[in-house]
Amino acid sequence: MFGLGPATRIYVALGTTYLRKGFDGLHGLVRDNLGLEVRSGHLFSFANARRNRLKILYWDGYGTLAIKPLLDQIKSAIQTARAEALPKSVLAKACNYTLTLWIRLTRFLAHSELELSNNLAENAIRPVALGRRNWIHIGSEQAGPRVAAIISVVETCRRLKIPIRDYLCSVLPGLANFPINRIAELTPAAWLARN
Repeated sequence: MFGLGPATRIYVALGTTYLRKGFDGLHGLVRDNLGLEVRSGHLFSFANARRNRLKILYWDGYGTLAIKPLLDQIKSAIQTARAEALPKSVLAKACNYTLTLWIRLTRFLAHSELELSNNLAENAIRPVALGRRNWIHIGSEQAGPRVAAIISVVETCRRLKIPIRDYLCSVLPGLANFPINRIAELTPAAWLARN
């Protein structure tokens, strides 16, 4: 059982909703039809065509409640499959692998800033992966981490809709003399907050 805050509004979808849509699909419906975010603190209710199943999305500040029961069911099914499988079988190894990483897989429930999928990261590194052959001439072992750091900054700027040239022109000139204990002030998010 959970309590709703005094400012919480309840939105009920009167039409039929395809309940196999995941979090992203239902979030898209809420955003497109209501112009709201699921994490806005309001409760969103969806029903299937027969009206015998209901899916509720409510962000309680810690995790999306509609996702947690589903993850609990998945974990239970994995534990059951592991108990029924032979210890050295491929299924048992897959189950053990998943259960070993379960805390990492469910971390997004406790931290709202984490994404439910890695699509943004995948799209951000796609140009790097495609251009890898063209960059063979870099020729240094230290180049990989440096290129990763540069691309991380550039992609963060893109995600925050910061003009990359403006950010770099503002940050790079004073970088050599900047104290290392204040380096967090130079991140794109901090720069955006100041400008």
